Amino acid sequence: MTEPLWRPSADRIAASTMTAFANHVRDHARGPASDDYAELHRWSIDPSSDFWRAIWSFCDVRGEGPGEVGIEAGVGIRDARWFPDARINFAENLLRRQDESPALICVGEAGDRREISHHALHQAVASLASGLRGLGVSIGDRVAAVLPNGPEAVIGMLATTSLGAIWSSCSPDFGSEGIIDRFGQIEPKVLIAIDQYVYGGKTFAPIDRLGDVLAGLPSVEHTIVASAGSGPADLASFTNAHAFETLASAALNADLSFERLPFDHPIAILYSSGTTGKPKCIVHGAGGTLLQHLKEHRLHTDLRPGDRMFYFTTCGWMMWNWLVSALASEATLVLYDGSPFHPDGNRLFELIDREEIQVFGVSAKFIDSAAKEGLRPIDNQKLTSLRTILSTGSPLVSESFDYVYRSVKADVQLSSISGGTDIVSCFVLGNPNAPVYRGEIQCPGLGMAVSVFDDDGTATHDTEGELVCTRPFPSRPVQFWNDPDGARYKAAYFDRYPDVWCHGDWICSSPHGGFTISGRSDAVLNPGGVRIGTAEIYRQVQRLDWVVESIAVGQAWDDDVRVVLFVKLRTGLELDDDMRNEIRKVVRSHASPRHVPARIAQVSDIPRTRSGKITELAVSDVLHGREVKNVGALANPEALAYFSDRSELST
Repeated sequence: MTEPLWRPSADRIAASTMTAFANHVRDHARGPASDDYAELHRWSIDPSSDFWRAIWSFCDVRGEGPGEVGIEAGVGIRDARWFPDARINFAENLLRRQDESPALICVGEAGDRREISHHALHQAVASLASGLRGLGVSIGDRVAAVLPNGPEAVIGMLATTSLGAIWSSCSPDFGSEGIIDRFGQIEPKVLIAIDQYVYGGKTFAPIDRLGDVLAGLPSVEHTIVASAGSGPADLASFTNAHAFETLASAALNADLSFERLPFDHPIAILYSSGTTGKPKCIVHGAGGTLLQHLKEHRLHTDLRPGDRMFYFTTCGWMMWNWLVSALASEATLVLYDGSPFHPDGNRLFELIDREEIQVFGVSAKFIDSAAKEGLRPIDNQKLTSLRTILSTGSPLVSESFDYVYRSVKADVQLSSISGGTDIVSCFVLGNPNAPVYRGEIQCPGLGMAVSVFDDDGTATHDTEGELVCTRPFPSRPVQFWNDPDGARYKAAYFDRYPDVWCHGDWICSSPHGGFTISGRSDAVLNPGGVRIGTAEIYRQVQRLDWVVESIAVGQAWDDDVRVVLFVKLRTGLELDDDMRNEIRKVVRSHASPRHVPARIAQVSDIPRTRSGKITELAVSDVLHGREVKNVGALANPEALAYFSDRSELST
């Protein structure tokens, strides 16, 4: 059997929160007597278990409840209502700590650093909540924000949800059209924006296009502008505009009251990537989001009070929401705003030592890029505090696992995690009490009845298939905005298999109880009727040092589909036949002849969504002469031009 790359020590297992929870349910919730994770997971997805009630008590959720009813009987995943008698407030649970220890450590690309205590955060939220209330914001109103990953976003979200209003955010690098496509659908009453930000050593001024954004959002009654410059933002040209700094400090002694509302009351609206049309507006509820994040942070990530958690993210990615929820576990958030590779790729790794970070989260692409750059933090950093590295955004290939344990830190839990904006949480993720195997996600999440289905809806244990969830879970979306009959919601997740959540990931279970993901199932290639996950190709091409990145799509050809691979090479290199042959050789040797691309072409860049994911569907549309329906959803839409009218794909 394959040997693991890492095993937790007996002392670490004994001290983990997962172990403490297993003891809790054994003593208080009729949980399994064994410490075996598979047995604990089986118990957690049993409809008769009190698993989610145990999460509520173990994590000390603040609120009224959970009440006698855990889940309404006789309903499926799509219509299930959890804890109908409970009343909670999301912000109240995130602001439970009020001492002088740091709640936020905010680091800018230029080296600026700001520390905000739990007490000071509570005061700033109270003041801004008072200001928002004065502007007429009340239960159910939407507050939208175009902000970087800094204190203003955290304070804004907490103030909004304390009132029972609904938060929605995106990052300031979005163009006007992308912002309007999102926020125009939800009709916010208030818009919070930043005047400028720094990225890659350059200063950008999104306030210059704020007028265009407001013109496209007629529902906005008040605009709040935060200043990232040396002085206050110039608000003279905007109607009903207010300085964020004033509202967040004008009433520091205000009482902060929390509107306790039903378990499913909406707290946030997130957005699908929008590459196939206007983004879907996915509404998430307070209770399901809170319980899921408490479970994932405390049990699966082993996050403890006082720990420092970092995740490289923007406010337009669900990982920002996931990161901020760590306040409910009484952790300190380390927020970074700027490029992760400015002035060089060591920037984020240096933060680990400087800020004594225990949990360090990045995208799989970041780890791949660090490996390509030959970075070796193991030689330059102590990394003494670091316990866990998290990776998500795309599949983490086996070679990236090797890189982390060889070049970053040998004694660390590497947790590849996967879920999505759709559930603002994870289906599969880490387990601090279990070994890490090369290329594998460690386990299904507790309370998540994860399975792999074939085309006929039959569970399969040794072949790839669709990632599904077969039983209700509390973080499923409350609804899609402007979807009164639920038709779009049903079509997104439940059309494939009746009353089974089909997530859209192509996945395979492993002999160790974990999983490997090969990519999105809608991007799976199908040459000769054989389904191939794109990540299987990327993994092999990544072995070649001179390939920076690649993207594979299927091209309709001779009544079949052929695999076309586009590669971005290191600066100064030109793709030639020797390189093409080397790519084919490595793919054939380490995957199979079916995976070998029929055509290989060079491009200067590869299109990505604003959360950093490459978008095979947009490239496929360009290849086949179809319109890319929402170019504004892409971070670099100009890259699409590299895939158009390629002569080498006409034969």
